[in-house]
Amino acid sequence: MERSLVERAQAGDRDAFEMLVRQRVDAVYRTAYAILGNPADAQDATQETFIAAWRNLPRLREPERFTAWLGRITTNACRMSLRHRRSVREIPMEVDADRSAVRTYASPDESVADAQAFDRAFERLPVEQRALLVAHHLEGQQLADMAAELEVPVGTVKSRLHTARAALERSLESER
Repeated sequence: MERSLVERAQAGDRDAFEMLVRQRVDAVYRTAYAILGNPADAQDATQETFIAAWRNLPRLREPERFTAWLGRITTNACRMSLRHRRSVREIPMEVDADRSAVRTYASPDESVADAQAFDRAFERLPVEQRALLVAHHLEGQQLADMAAELEVPVGTVKSRLHTARAALERSLESER
């Protein structure tokens, strides 16, 4: 079904593209929000994602890879937003269904200072590492799906996730 919608949208069918947008807008927003940490910036990045997707859709060679292709566009839109912003804002740990930030802590005794230290440590990671951690740990994407989206072997995704986790650990250590 999705492939059919993508092919129709590639041919200029706006209704088909609108259906694709409706199917993907929440996931795109959640990813952008997790990376950018600001509702307005996430909304802008979401809008930019779908504008870029509409403009570039005729050049998509493999309609069955639409979701992976859209994920790359989302990451690039977030990267551009961060470049324009020049300063990184706080990134929440989780986003609930109504798109508002929800802080979750390991235990009730965990201090706000620890959560803020984690946020600062996470903010220091490059966008690519944040995107990997968000996709796997927040969005629950499987390694194989991430590999398909990035067009790399699963082993490469594992390696990049390992590197991102290690970078986050080092960043957390510098907060202590």
